Amino acid sequence: MTAFADPLMRGQSIEPVASDQAAERWITARGDQWAADSAYSFAVVDGGGLVLGQVCVGSVDRRHAVGWVSYWTTATARGQGIASRACRAVARWAFDDAQLFRLELGHRVNNPASCGVARAAGFAVEGQQRQKLEYDGVRFDVELHARLATDTEPESL
Repeated sequence: MTAFADPLMRGQSIEPVASDQAAERWITARGDQWAADSAYSFAVVDGGGLVLGQVCVGSVDRRHAVGWVSYWTTATARGQGIASRACRAVARWAFDDAQLFRLELGHRVNNPASCGVARAAGFAVEGQQRQKLEYDGVRFDVELHARLATDTEPESL
């Protein structure tokens, strides 16, 4: 619940995660998605088990072997390359274990940190989606990135 108390986390969940019950529903939904082969979520933790964030391959389309990558980190974990390493790891897992070929992700154009995560994780810029997202009545353009199973592995961080 602490991670979702961060104002930057608004919009990362359909339902606000502000109670133990809401957190339990959020976790249960991740398990249900995994069982349905529609999304795969991973906790990002430090060596002691402290949650630093999450990385997910969602919107899995088996017909085309495509998934959508999303990620977030807690405020204390930001700016340390944690999200980039998590995205690199989940991409390798998605290609090798989940047998996906193409991974996509997008970020608001006013979020350069998220763009840095995508690029460091080997996701190439493919274009811009105009006014795709709406937060608090304001529409935002989204920059689209993608990584293919055949792309060269990005250099280590």
